[in-house]
Amino acid sequence: MRSRLPDRPKLGDFNMKKILLALTAVAAMTGSASAADLAARPYVKAPMAAPVANWTGFYIFGGGGGGIQASDQTIQSTATGTPLTIAQRQGASGWFGTVGLGYDWQFSGTWVAGVFADGQFGSIKGTVQDPLNGITGKQKMEDSWAAGVRLGWLVAPNVLSYVNGGYSGAHFGSTSFTNLAGVPVGVHLNGYNRNGFFIGGGVENNLNIFGIQSPGWFMKTEYRSAFYGSKTQSELFDGTNLPVGNDIRANHWNQTVSTSLVYRFNWTGPVVAKY
Repeated sequence: MRSRLPDRPKLGDFNMKKILLALTAVAAMTGSASAADLAARPYVKAPMAAPVANWTGFYIFGGGGGGIQASDQTIQSTATGTPLTIAQRQGASGWFGTVGLGYDWQFSGTWVAGVFADGQFGSIKGTVQDPLNGITGKQKMEDSWAAGVRLGWLVAPNVLSYVNGGYSGAHFGSTSFTNLAGVPVGVHLNGYNRNGFFIGGGVENNLNIFGIQSPGWFMKTEYRSAFYGSKTQSELFDGTNLPVGNDIRANHWNQTVSTSLVYRFNWTGPVVAKY
């Protein structure tokens, strides 16, 4: 009886083993390369938040500007107070300087509220007339002051658009009268103070001087309208202060535009959020 020889390996099995060995080697090489790539990837820090300006704090300012004035004037009897003429609209114009200080609070991101006080000095000069006596004079608003509040919105991190309002007072200097020929007639009005209110608004922005960053320095341009109620003043003889016989009753409405340089003590540049 013949002995049985062992089975020969089939050609298909041999080829399958070679393919499996090749795939295993490729997988090992790919895994090693991927691990190397992950180890070499650089660390990227998360981006920082956008800068946010901080408007809270004290500030001072100084500047100048020009103004116009309208005054409704009526001549009335000193003895009885009876009006003797209809109201006459007189005008005035001139220049002034201003200084002041304030404090602002920034809230809700883009809103700014504040309090301030300022004073103006200069010459806004207008006409005073008594047509019954044929005399005229120049009256000058020599100085004024204001205290109020403002509310603004940041149209950009370093640009504030605002409105304001509050209480105001003004001093009007004494007036000497002349006749139609310009000759002094020995009659005058004493100086007086008037109180009233104002409203206005403007724009304030951070400054770069000569292309150099200037932390803390700002510029603001502001419009203001102030109204002072009627005041009755007697025409008086020079040297004696005795009444001539007529009074002049007038109110005043002032409109001004000014530009000021502002320094904000707390401004050290944009505040950046910390992580």
